[in-house]
Amino acid sequence: MNGFLLVDKAGGMTSHDVVAKVRRRFATKKVGHAGTLDPMATGVLVIGIGNATRLLQYVVEGKKAYDATILLGKATVTDDAEGEIIFTAEESKIAAVTDETIRFELSKMVGNISQRPSSVSAIKIDGKTAHQRMRAGEKVELPSREVTIESIDIHAIARGASSIEITVSVSCSAGTYIRAIARDLGDALEVGGHLTHLRRTRVAPFDIGECQSWESAEPIATSTGISRILPIRRLDPQELNEISFGRVISASPESGITAALTSAGDFAALLENKELSGVTMATPTLVSVKE
Repeated sequence: MNGFLLVDKAGGMTSHDVVAKVRRRFATKKVGHAGTLDPMATGVLVIGIGNATRLLQYVVEGKKAYDATILLGKATVTDDAEGEIIFTAEESKIAAVTDETIRFELSKMVGNISQRPSSVSAIKIDGKTAHQRMRAGEKVELPSREVTIESIDIHAIARGASSIEITVSVSCSAGTYIRAIARDLGDALEVGGHLTHLRRTRVAPFDIGECQSWESAEPIATSTGISRILPIRRLDPQELNEISFGRVISASPESGITAALTSAGDFAALLENKELSGVTMATPTLVSVKE
């Protein structure tokens, strides 16, 4: 069994929970996922089965899109609704926040920015994830990193006496934390903020409309999935034989990583052009023809 499974993850499950269920469903241990979703979050979770697990890094590196709800007026230790409240703003302070100020502060986050990940992220510190260290009672503050937020579209701003609820859609690079957007908006407005809803609607080329529950989703072929991510090169039998032994073949037309398929359309390898003794050749960086 090889291929990509496009799952619409339900709330209350971890990404690891989904992987475990898929392993049992397809009776294979060779299963992985492309990008962690918290239990609170729902939406696109790309699962790799068999040889597709070795290609998940190219899915993880792709752009992401989310629908989210930000609540202003309270800050939590986890930057989302599942964490303990650590700050509550006065109602007069919340009432002073205008729609224009909200839009302005969110607009400042669009572009190439430095963002501090949430302390309960899956980022590892000395072998343990940040959220594991938080649960163990450690104080965790991760260093900022460069991310790209392409757009933040505001759909609605709803006001209450003690809070403001903002629904948004975000398009961003890999490594962007939507909870951090909620936290940073609350900090900028001095009223606190956290995330109450998160749904991932796109991962690289895979859209939420293609996804189903883990029970009903059927794998798409590895070759079909990878052809939506990387340039494709068809190999003749001689080229296939050469790369099966790790030998180089003629250069690919495209620069960067190319996905090689057999004449039958099956995934065979990943190729990368490299200069060898003054001649550019396609070098296999991952070979799956023997699987």
